[in-house]
Amino acid sequence: MKPISNPQNPFSPEVRERLEPPAPVTPDIYEETVKTVLSHNTSPDLPFRWSVNPYRGCFHACAYCYARPTHEYWGFGSGTDFESKLVVKVNAPAKLQESLFKRSWQGELIVFSGNTDPYQPLEATYKLTRSCLQVCAEFHNPVGLISKSALIVRDIDVLQELRHKAWVRVFLSIPFASDDIARKVEPQAPSITKRFETLEQLSKAGISTAVSIAPVIPGLNEHDIPQILSRARDAGAQHAAYILLRLNDNVEQVFIERMTHHFPDRIQKILAHLKEVRGGQVGDRTFFKRHVGEGKTWNVIEQLFDTASRKYGFQDIPDTPIPATFRRPGPTQLSLWEL
Repeated sequence: MKPISNPQNPFSPEVRERLEPPAPVTPDIYEETVKTVLSHNTSPDLPFRWSVNPYRGCFHACAYCYARPTHEYWGFGSGTDFESKLVVKVNAPAKLQESLFKRSWQGELIVFSGNTDPYQPLEATYKLTRSCLQVCAEFHNPVGLISKSALIVRDIDVLQELRHKAWVRVFLSIPFASDDIARKVEPQAPSITKRFETLEQLSKAGISTAVSIAPVIPGLNEHDIPQILSRARDAGAQHAAYILLRLNDNVEQVFIERMTHHFPDRIQKILAHLKEVRGGQVGDRTFFKRHVGEGKTWNVIEQLFDTASRKYGFQDIPDTPIPATFRRPGPTQLSLWEL
């Protein structure tokens, strides 16, 4: 087990100095009853306004995860706390149903999840994502899913129901071609091999699938893009996307610490390339710029993605608009939960 390691929480005035080596990380699960579960996104550069996050923190422990600083709002650290002190929103399905029953809800796309993986290992026991998807199917509400987990195949039946009644698309996050490299950066996430198998199972079940190369880490994985797109297309993926690495707030410290440990011979190259595509910085908070880069190196990455997308046929697949399918269950229909 790795030792506890968290950057200083900017919301806490206390500074902790260890007098002895830190203890190993042990997972702690906290159950939370929330007042609402629908999160309203106001970022103009994201293609959705609403998301559901059944869990806070993420066991997958990806070194680059942009959601790490959100854990600091709750008094936790953004390092090992983020992946070991996990919060479960136990009443998420009931609160989602309550929100969809409101007259103000118009049936917009709901994304699972805009923050942490909705199919991290906790979902195997709590089944909150599955229950929330069942609520969306009950209301014929369109859904988008983003995950690294093979656990999603457990819910193919619900996804097929959503495809029939509304609209659904699953994005599998696959930023590496190598299991060995991925294990160092995403230590507790399913293997790359397993993710491609998952992509194939979903596609064969008739679910609209996409591969997300997120993040692109210049100097580490940009050369994987053609192989990832080739394997994803063979697995039935219909769409593809990519996003540049974002090192916001304390994510920078966590990322550099872990990458220095696993890639001591590459870390300076990675940081140099990252600064090159970020205009001399390692991060950028500016809307419409934070997900992309600039300069010659970034232009090469864009061309690499575009060329491979054309070669493997991604650009030949038309993207259909999300249909307006939402409807509230009638009074004679059985609801999943009492309000």
